[in-house]
Formats: sequence, structure tokens, C-alpha cells
Amino acid sequence: MLRTFPTRGALVRPRRTIADVAVFFGAAAALWLIVRLAHGAATAWTPATAPSTVSTDPAELPYYAGRSLLRMFVALVLSVGFTFVYATAAARLRRTEKILLPALDILQSVPVLGFLSVTITGFIALFPGSQLGLECASIFAIFTAQAWNMTFAFHHSLMSQPRDLDEASRLLRLSRWQRFWRVDVPSGMIPLVWNGMMSFGGGWFFLTASEALSVNNQKFALPGIGAYVATASAEGDLGKVLLAVGVMVVLVVGVNVLFWRPLTAWSERFRIENSEAAEAPRSLVLDLLRRSRIPTLLGRVLGKLVFPLDRALAVFGLAEYPLRFSPARRRAADIVFSVVVFGLIIYGTVRAVLFIGETTGYGEIGHVLLLGLITFARVVTLVVVGTLVWVPIGVWIGMNPRVSRLAQPVVQVLASFPANFLFPLITAVLVATGISLDWGGILLMSLGAQWYILFNVIAGASAIPHDLREAAANLRLPRALWWRRLVLPAIFPSYVTGGITAAGGAWNASIVAEIVSYNGVTLTATGLGAYIADATGSGDSGRILLGVAVMSLYVVGLNRLFWRRLYRLAERRFSLS
Repeated sequence: MLRTFPTRGALVRPRRTIADVAVFFGAAAALWLIVRLAHGAATAWTPATAPSTVSTDPAELPYYAGRSLLRMFVALVLSVGFTFVYATAAARLRRTEKILLPALDILQSVPVLGFLSVTITGFIALFPGSQLGLECASIFAIFTAQAWNMTFAFHHSLMSQPRDLDEASRLLRLSRWQRFWRVDVPSGMIPLVWNGMMSFGGGWFFLTASEALSVNNQKFALPGIGAYVATASAEGDLGKVLLAVGVMVVLVVGVNVLFWRPLTAWSERFRIENSEAAEAPRSLVLDLLRRSRIPTLLGRVLGKLVFPLDRALAVFGLAEYPLRFSPARRRAADIVFSVVVFGLIIYGTVRAVLFIGETTGYGEIGHVLLLGLITFARVVTLVVVGTLVWVPIGVWIGMNPRVSRLAQPVVQVLASFPANFLFPLITAVLVATGISLDWGGILLMSLGAQWYILFNVIAGASAIPHDLREAAANLRLPRALWWRRLVLPAIFPSYVTGGITAAGGAWNASIVAEIVSYNGVTLTATGLGAYIADATGSGDSGRILLGVAVMSLYVVGLNRLFWRRLYRLAERRFSLS
């Protein structure tokens, strides 16, 4: 008998009941956990009776891990919102760019403890009698460890956006709102996801400092795995530290499997190129979501809001520059803008200098500048060694789909793991061997900063268009020429982003890497990070301001004289546009 084409089995859709049930119960369980954990953040609390430590009972570890994870994701949401607003304003507004980019250099150079010393009192006063104020201070500290790297990456993607996308946005007369969500965010999604993953790891790194707070001669502890490690380390209980490390490994692996791996696989849909990769990243969780009908149903409901939102937010205007403008009016506006900005800068500088003179005295400035120079030498050593080690490895991972499929989860786990959880173990080794923290501090700083280079190089190498790779393979380029003409120019913009954030992360990591404690023994390295940490713990506002100002001076000077020039070179010569 003749058979019909296609066969009957080809017309039968696969059953989605199991996927729908799994997605529904997974979402319900996540919602229940969020409500359950958030309820514990609003308990009664006063600074006078606040505990300075947490219980080290192993049975409390799951609850502590959940509280820490909730803080991390709240800070991540705030960081994404900040990134979208700040980076877009810096890339699209001509005058504000001159303020926002230098301000971003300064903000990323201010250590987490520098923000805490100013904001913790305000957050506590904002929610009197409730632990929510301290929770907000902790979340804000994690936010300051996450936001800057994502903002730099998204700003760079906006500045190096392909010219044809910009021209298409203008020809289609998209509004600014439509351009942002249909052009800007999709074109910057891959670097945003990868740097978001790295920023999330940076938040883990400062989890101990943001949960076991020591500010203005007061110590506060929030229920969390970071505070658990700090308490166990102070008690010299290596067994409980290792137990917390084990729980942390499970937590980091779970977050990568359930969140980051699906997100990196999903972001591949926004890659702009003429040919597809031989092997695209995959995720079991993403496959499950795609097989379920729940996301489709939610999309149909929420999709009805797109057109009304576009109409309502069209008031922001079209995404185009005016073709005609008055040079005299623009020049006058620039002059007024510059006068106001410089006036505010001079006023703030004078007030800061007077405050330092009244508190610490001007004789302290030379000493702090020398300490900054020592920490600067550690940062330069870290960046140079990290570049030599991780650029070849990052290119190898990013340009080999099979290697990437196996290595990316491992790299994600290593980068997300809070390296300062290992500080008690490393401190014990340093105490036993007698090695000075002046040298060991470089290793501790690298544990939190080197991943910025690796992740950005992987993202840059994986973003090399496959038609360029195939052309290089067909031309049989020698290995040296392949590196010089294809790989290094292609990854250069991503490397600059990774280098500038790695240097900023190393400065920030110095506050926890240049002074470490274990079982009552405190090791202190000579450097600016230890100076700021000691000033924050003792509540010396003058020394805190002086230390933060000197650190900002070094970071901004390095960025202006070195990294920004590389940034402009990357935009001018090595942008795929």
C-alpha cells in the first residue's frame, strides 16, 4: 500500500505535560522560598542589642545559604537596572558622558568598606527597629561589587555597536524606548550576560565583608553564609569553614546550572553573524522551558502590553540626532555646563581637603600616597601575570565549541566561588610557613580579580564571527599571523574591558587581601587596602576619606593615562562595525 508523506508520526507533537508540571512546580517553589526568606529580613532589630556573630550550628547553613543567595539576586536586579540607565546615559548624552565616565572610574575605585562607612548609618536610620535597614546596607555593599563591571561592558557594547544597526534604527524611525529594547539591549546581551556572571562572582567575593560588618567601632552580623565563615574563622574551627566551603560549592554549582547556564545558552540567539556555529551552547533547563507551554502563555498575555507601552513612552522622542542645530547655543550651553560642573568639583575638593586637615592632618597624605604606590605595584603585577596566563586560555576556550562546552561550567564555578572563603585556609598556611602577606597578598587579590580578564577574553573570542574563522582556516594562516591578524584584534576590545575591571577589582580586593585573620592571629600587609580596612573598623572618618581619595586618584589616573587610551584605540581600529 502507498504511504502518505509525511508519516503520521511526524505530525504528532511531543507531549509537554511533564515539562509544564516541572516548570509550574519549580516556579512555585522559587516563589515560596523568596517569600519565606524575605520574611526573615523584617525581624525586630536595634543596634544596641544586635549580635556581632552568628551561630555556627551546621543545621543553620541551608537557611544562611538561602538568605545570602536572596541578597545576591536582589543586588543583581539593582545592578542591571543601574547598568541600563547609567551606561545608556553615558553613551547617548554628549554632555553627561563627560561626567558619568570619570564618575564611573571613581565609583569602581571606591572600596566596598568605603561605601559602607557612609551608608550603613543612613540605612539603619531609614528602617528604625527593623533588620531591614542592615539588610539594605548589605545588599548595597554587594551592589557596589557588581554594578561597575556590567556598566563598563554594556557601555562598550553601545559605543561599538555596528553602524548598520544605528542606521536601521534611524531609518525605521524608532523611538528611544523602542531602540533601547529592540536594538541596544539585544546587541549588548552576550557581553552583558557574561559580565553579569562575573559581577555575580564579584558579589560572592565580598559576601563576608557585607554580612559581617565592622564599621565605626561596631560589629554587626546578618544571617548568611559569609557571616558563618567569618565567625568560624574567628573561632579557628577549620572543620566548619570546610563545611561552609562545601555548601558554597553546591550553591554555586546550582546557581550556574539553574540560572547562568540557561542564560548564556539563551543569549546566543542575539549573536550577529552570517554563519552559525557548528555546536551551539545548550542547557537542559532552557530545553525544559522551551518545551513547556507556560512561557508561551505568559508571553501572549504580556505581549499585549508592548504596543501600549511603546505609544506611552514615545514621549522620549525619536532615536536620532537633530540635523540642524545652532552652534552658538550649543557653545553657550557647553560653557554653562562646564562652569557648573567645575564649580561643584572645586567646592567638593576644598571641603574634603579642609576636612582632612582638621582630622588627620596634611602630614598623613605623603604616607598614604606611599602605601598606594605599594598596592599599585601589586595591582600591576596581578594584571600582567593574569594577562599572560589567561588570554591564551580564554581564546582556547572561546574558539573551541567542544572545549567551551566542557570548560565553561568549570570556569563559571571557579569564578563564582567566593575566593575569600579560602582565606582562612591560606592564612593558616602563611602562619605555618612564615610567608609574609606582602607577597601572599598578591595571590589573595588575584583570586578575586583575575577572572575578569578570563571571562571577557572568552566572551570576545566566542563572539568572533564564524565567517572570519572559516576564512582564516581556508587561507591556512600561520599560527603567528592568525594571532596577530585575527585573534588579538578581535578580542582586544573585550580584553580592555576585562583589564580595566580586573584592575579596579584588584584595588577593591586589597581591602580584604591585605589584612586577614584566623584564630586570633591577624596578618597585615603594607598597603592602602589594609590602611582603609583599619580606618573603617576604627571609625576614623578622616583616614577613610583620605584612603578612598588616594585610591580613587590612583585608579582614575591609571584609567585616564592607560586604559582609556586603549579603549579609544579599540573603538577606532578594532570594532566590528
